[in-house]
Amino acid sequence: MKRALITGVTGQDGSYLAELLLSKGYQVYGMRRRTSTPNYENVIHIKDQINWVSGDLNDLASLIEAVRVSDPDEVYNLAAQSFVAASWPQPIATGQMTAIAVTNMLEAVRIMKPMAKFYQASSSEMFGKVVETPQKESTPFYPRSPYGVAKLYGHWITVNYRESYNMFACSGILFNHESPRRGLEFVTRKVTDGVARIKLGLANELRLGNLDAQRDWGFAGDYVAAMWLMLQQDTPDDYVISTGETHTVQEFVEIAFSSVGLNWRDYVVMDEQFMRPAEVDLLLGDCTKAKEELGWELKVSFEELVKMMVQSDLKRMEAIQSQGKALQWI
Repeated sequence: MKRALITGVTGQDGSYLAELLLSKGYQVYGMRRRTSTPNYENVIHIKDQINWVSGDLNDLASLIEAVRVSDPDEVYNLAAQSFVAASWPQPIATGQMTAIAVTNMLEAVRIMKPMAKFYQASSSEMFGKVVETPQKESTPFYPRSPYGVAKLYGHWITVNYRESYNMFACSGILFNHESPRRGLEFVTRKVTDGVARIKLGLANELRLGNLDAQRDWGFAGDYVAAMWLMLQQDTPDDYVISTGETHTVQEFVEIAFSSVGLNWRDYVVMDEQFMRPAEVDLLLGDCTKAKEELGWELKVSFEELVKMMVQSDLKRMEAIQSQGKALQWI
């Protein structure tokens, strides 16, 4: 039975990855910080199937212990400060959690289990001010946020450990991937949550920033399959994971509102406070290499993804409404 250690297991990607590995018969270890109270919402249905180990990405000794206890065949480093907008007011924290922490994790694996296969969650935000479209593995990087800069460090330190220590270390350069488990602070969930609230009469407007920004959006459940496939290869390498399609925030908004019979123009308000100091205007990935070498394929379309998220938020808000009404009668 293979053993896998996942950092960030309670997040969107970590939860889908844990499900996938459990379905394949893995013994899954999830790392959580000693001093925090984890939010198990995304993994509550599999919480008892995960072996929990303590660890802090800023504390090398705890990571060494986590690797020792889990004795993994595969390590998936998904934990980070992952909200791009927060990286401007918190650049140092972002650097520590999203950049330096990758070195800590790599070093722990190198010391305790150097033959383990390592996956690093890189990001399309590293391309930033793109120099070519679409972006592929050979496209030069030009990050436009402290987050993108931190991810770039994590990406290159992974390459460096692969070349310096002959470790099986891969980076997945994942373009935007969403799901009903995405945090509410992200624009996609902000939109679908807002649509649900407006549909149920709990709100009458949705304030957003740049509607013209273009992204390559896919389903997180599809993308974690690519992570696993990377670590099943004979030779470590880096791969762009994307849909090869680009859509504007406005398109996302239009589909979300129309899926519940509403016109987005009646509710959306442009608000400058949600504009980024330095915007990434267009991200579009070329995932040819992943399709050809990994055999990876997409299963959920953009429109299906948006509708899936809206329906999930509608059910969630309806449940909250029902609970509120029930409490009023007690």
